[in-house]
Amino acid sequence: MSKSLPILYMLLSLGTAACASANVTSIAPPEYLDWLDDLKKEMVGRGISQETIDKVYAVDYYHPKPDAVKSDRKQIEFVLRSDEYLNRVVSKSRVEKGQKYYRELKPFWQKLEQKYAVPGEYLVAFWGIETNFGTNFGGHNVIDALTEMSYDTRRPKFFRNELYHALKIIDAGHIEFTEMQGSWAGAMGHFQFMPSTFNAYAVDFDGDKQINVWKSFDDAAASAANYLTAIDWQKNLPWGTEVRLPWNFDYSQADRMKFKTIREWRKLGVLTAAGGKIKLPDDAKAAIIVPEGRKGRAYLLTDNFYKIMQWNRSENYALAVSILADYIKSGKKWRKIRAGAFLRLNSEDIKKIQAFINGQKIARLQEDGKLGQKTRQAIKKLQKKAMLPQDGYPDYQLLRKIETYDHKAGFKIPVPERKLHKAK
Repeated sequence: MSKSLPILYMLLSLGTAACASANVTSIAPPEYLDWLDDLKKEMVGRGISQETIDKVYAVDYYHPKPDAVKSDRKQIEFVLRSDEYLNRVVSKSRVEKGQKYYRELKPFWQKLEQKYAVPGEYLVAFWGIETNFGTNFGGHNVIDALTEMSYDTRRPKFFRNELYHALKIIDAGHIEFTEMQGSWAGAMGHFQFMPSTFNAYAVDFDGDKQINVWKSFDDAAASAANYLTAIDWQKNLPWGTEVRLPWNFDYSQADRMKFKTIREWRKLGVLTAAGGKIKLPDDAKAAIIVPEGRKGRAYLLTDNFYKIMQWNRSENYALAVSILADYIKSGKKWRKIRAGAFLRLNSEDIKKIQAFINGQKIARLQEDGKLGQKTRQAIKKLQKKAMLPQDGYPDYQLLRKIETYDHKAGFKIPVPERKLHKAK
């Protein structure tokens, strides 16, 4: 570990304690044992040594992790509203700690930036959001978690492949399986690399001929930088910025997959949040999103924002990393994001809208109450039919349009924009 990182020793002692799951006393169902036998044979067939398989899956192995499956079903990046999520993740404490580590470890970040061309503030932001600066690696044994997720029926193929890569890391001697601590999904170390990402991009930066993203912060941070470089991070390009939209803005254009040049957005009257000119190259491509709808904040996104989303597919997550990185670099004091003064819909309301969309054959949605990209795209189509601004955000007015929908008259029955009482 480099001499510039003495402050991390205490954090590492907290964040890297081994937490292999204790054996569960319940008896494994016969179908599970048959499945596990097939799994072990497959892994050996893919090149994992029998020694590693016998060590990891000892006699009577049965370590069910139902909490991992529950976490997969309810990820806060996709459940919380944007303002709620950002205030929780980009907190006052996290901003202040991020600024502190950015200042104190500046020579180390500069060393990484010189080699990988990734600005240090983004690495600090990823570190802070992923593991709270190395103090929380997830509390799961990675093999146990990935074995459970491979047995689950939702995404078994994905997790089975990650399990193979985790076994490959053990086979290579990088870490003992009992010390392989991570999240419910198998993400590992300071920057929460998935095992396949580890095998593709992790590097030995401290020169000890071993890659350890748990105990060697040098390896972990350099591996994160190497990954971002490999997916074409653009060094001198900001992630984007908060913007102010003109009164007559066409919200159907607010979509992270609809790109215009900065010159085109300027011609449409888009300004910075402070009312100034957007300071990006005229020909740079960017998109605009409104995570809370037309009455909330608007953000202009450049290509680097999409690189952050390759780390985690959630818009909320990418916004959190971006905003935290801005705080870290600027040194500005934290400010809470204020919720808009309009009625928010809950998950049951969104389920009603999803069911209506399915009934109208506008799209085929899972009626889960979550506001994912597919649901927002379908809501835009519904808003167009209902003669409402197409911002993709389900509000009270859209809900009332659905509730008063007449099969003969369609959406022609007028409804108020919002309830008269103050929104909570």
